[in-house]
Amino acid sequence: MSSTTLATIVVAMDGPSGSGKSSTSRGVADRLGLRYLDTGAMFRAMTWFMLEQGVDLTDPAAIAEQAGKPDIVSGTDPLAPTITVDGTDVAEAIRGEAVTGAVSPVSAVPEVRARLLQLQRDIIGAGGIVVEGRDIGSVVAPDAPVKVYMTADPAARAARRALEEGGSDAAAVEASLLARDKIDSSRATAPLTMPDGAHHIDTTPYSLDEVIGQVVALVEAAVR
Repeated sequence: MSSTTLATIVVAMDGPSGSGKSSTSRGVADRLGLRYLDTGAMFRAMTWFMLEQGVDLTDPAAIAEQAGKPDIVSGTDPLAPTITVDGTDVAEAIRGEAVTGAVSPVSAVPEVRARLLQLQRDIIGAGGIVVEGRDIGSVVAPDAPVKVYMTADPAARAARRALEEGGSDAAAVEASLLARDKIDSSRATAPLTMPDGAHHIDTTPYSLDEVIGQVVALVEAAVR
């Protein structure tokens, strides 16, 4: 008999941008009554702070020096996730072009990852949460009972992200996503990789509801 329950479950959702992690993670959390954490938003919030402070983002040491300063608070309601930096609501600002273009070099700094890793683990706590990112199953919560690694065809990923961004050029978005993949997969600290024991889901041929259903089934199997 498994000792894992919905109250203690940790669902680790990893994969590249545009693979459907966010929509799936929120849908799974909502369907099962779990909390939700978007770790990517935390890195974006840190990047927003660095830009606001005028930090030289080509200088890892300058980024590292500031990494411990901002108070980043993430809400865990899957239907209304929030994020603030020093009390300022940055949920919309962190999705802008400036942050999107700068988040990879900030995320690659070990001191940033260490700071946010501690915050992420504090939020995860005893469980009852779906956590999405790029290193959840490999670094943040390697003992998670359910690990999912989501991918999708690059064109499909680009189309989804372009739609999210209000009709951006899909070809340009695809080039940006592939460049981000290269940076995230090759960084020295916590690179994007498929975690050991993860269930691989290629979301390209499935609807969002179908993907949510697949992950819910994995969770339900883990808590039986």
